Amino acid sequence: MASLFAAIIVAAALVWGALRIARELASRRDAGGDRLAQLLGILAPAVAAGDDPRSVLAWQPLATAARQLFPSEFAALDRAWGATFPFSRDQIQAAHARWTAEWLAWEGAHDAECKLKTAAVEHELGDRATTPYGRASLEAIDREKLEKYQRRYEEYTRGSKALQALFDRR
Repeated sequence: MASLFAAIIVAAALVWGALRIARELASRRDAGGDRLAQLLGILAPAVAAGDDPRSVLAWQPLATAARQLFPSEFAALDRAWGATFPFSRDQIQAAHARWTAEWLAWEGAHDAECKLKTAAVEHELGDRATTPYGRASLEAIDREKLEKYQRRYEEYTRGSKALQALFDRR
C-alpha cells in the first residue's frame, strides 16, 4: 500500500511538473509572439521609409542592435519577410541609387545657380566686370560655389560609403 501511495505521489508530481513546463513553454511562445509584434511595431516606420537613404541610415543602427538582442525573433521576421528585415539588399541598393541621383540633381542645380549668379554680376557690371571690384565679385561667387560643393560632397560621400557598407554586409 505504501508503494502504491508513493507511486501516486510520484505520478502526481510528474503531472504537476509537466503542466508547469507546458505553461512555461506556452508563456515563452506567447512572449516571443509579443516580442515579434513589438519589434514589428517599433520598426514599422523604418519599413515605411522605403528607399529613403536618410531613413535607412537613421534606422539601421536600431535594427542592428535589436537583431543582436533578439536573434531568434529576427530569424522569424526574416523568414516571413523573405529578406533581411527591415531592409533587404534591394532596398539598400535602391536607397544608394536614390542618394546618388539626389546628389547628381543637386550638383546640376548648384552649377546652374552659380552660372546664373555669375551672368547676373557680369551683366550688371558690364565693362566694369574686369575691374578689381568686378573680379572680386566673381571670385566671391566661385568661392561660395566651391564651399557649398565641398560641404555637400562630404555629406554625399559619407552617406554613400555608409549605404555601401550596409549593402556589403548583406
